[in-house]
Amino acid sequence: MVSSLARADSPAETDDFAAGEGVEGAQGSELDQIFDDIIAEAPPPKNQARHVLLKRLADVVCLPESRINAFERAVTADLLVEMLRESVLHERIRVAKRVSILGEIPNSLIRMLITDDAEVARALIEDCESLSDADLYYCAKFGNHHHHMLLATRKELSSILCEYLVDTENIPVIETLLKNQRARLSQPALEAAVAMSQTHPQLIPLIMKRSELRPSSAYVLFWWAEADCRRLILTRFGVNREIMQDMASDVFAMMAAEKWQDPLARKALQFIERRQRNREALEKSPYTSLEAAIAEAARLGMTRHMAEEISYMSGIKPATGAKLMRDRGGEGLAVLCKATGLSKKALKALWKALRRPLRTSEGLMHPHLAEVLITYDILAVDRAQTVLRYWNWSLSSALTHVMLRAISNGEDVDLDSLSVPQRAAMLAFAQDLKG
Repeated sequence: MVSSLARADSPAETDDFAAGEGVEGAQGSELDQIFDDIIAEAPPPKNQARHVLLKRLADVVCLPESRINAFERAVTADLLVEMLRESVLHERIRVAKRVSILGEIPNSLIRMLITDDAEVARALIEDCESLSDADLYYCAKFGNHHHHMLLATRKELSSILCEYLVDTENIPVIETLLKNQRARLSQPALEAAVAMSQTHPQLIPLIMKRSELRPSSAYVLFWWAEADCRRLILTRFGVNREIMQDMASDVFAMMAAEKWQDPLARKALQFIERRQRNREALEKSPYTSLEAAIAEAARLGMTRHMAEEISYMSGIKPATGAKLMRDRGGEGLAVLCKATGLSKKALKALWKALRRPLRTSEGLMHPHLAEVLITYDILAVDRAQTVLRYWNWSLSSALTHVMLRAISNGEDVDLDSLSVPQRAAMLAFAQDLKG
């Protein structure tokens, strides 16, 4: 037993074991190094020649005009387009970024890149100043929602592109477009946005910030805007008519001499004249005054006959009066009373006649009435008359019997063929006129 242990621990055997272990360690280190080199070494790129050629073609397209003429650039671009169709996304993005700085980009290359994936088109749509309206229209027509969103943020977007984007009726795109103050909105585009704001109220504050907004559209927007926005519309767009009145001061005598037989001139002068109340209607009315008619309505309750009499004496058509009396907010009543010279007491009486609450259950003034009285206070008489007469003019003078019948029957009407007041009336009164 002792001899066996001695042999196991003998120096010779120990040296042999150590030597063997040393050989295996050296071989292991070499193998580890080989493995590390294999792992670290990147595999050669697939189709390396294609990648190099793609880069070189893009370099040629981007050469300055002193180095390459338009024909050579166009031919090179055609070849580049064919290669880009089979290229991966990051390569197409790289080419799009490179060519976006060019003052002139071959058409075939633009059309391919601008309708490519949104990440590819982004560099051109956002940064390329050399794109024409035709290029952008092509992108809008053949692109998708993401392209439209990019177009809506583009600087200096033309009115024709804005119209196309609004016509898509894509609300997120229209919101983005309205926020873009450098986009030039045409009146048809703005009117379409106003019409859509009736069912998408989030558009209203964006529309109100547009410098292109005109009274005709603002007076329409009034009907479905909230109280604060309504007051802003009335104060901002309730223009006076002093210049028109001075200009036409001698025309009234001419029309009187002609016995007011020209209907077109008569309607225009009715809009311009200072007097709001209709004296002829007052003479024919069973009531002694407009105030007396309102007092009677407050005492007995508003009837259709009373509403018509109040409308006639106020110098407006019954349809306009009905629209004002049905107005959900009541600010339209403030416009009516201020324009006709009625007092706050008369406004409260009219409010009561329409069975609207004067006070809350706690005995305080009803908040809706309080809002309407604020609107009454901030309005000037002449500006209130302008708003009231525009509403009345657009409904009673602009809408023909054919149009009224078409609206009542639910038929489609081509807005592009209508005048500005006709379009305003269509937007504001269509729901009321449908039977």
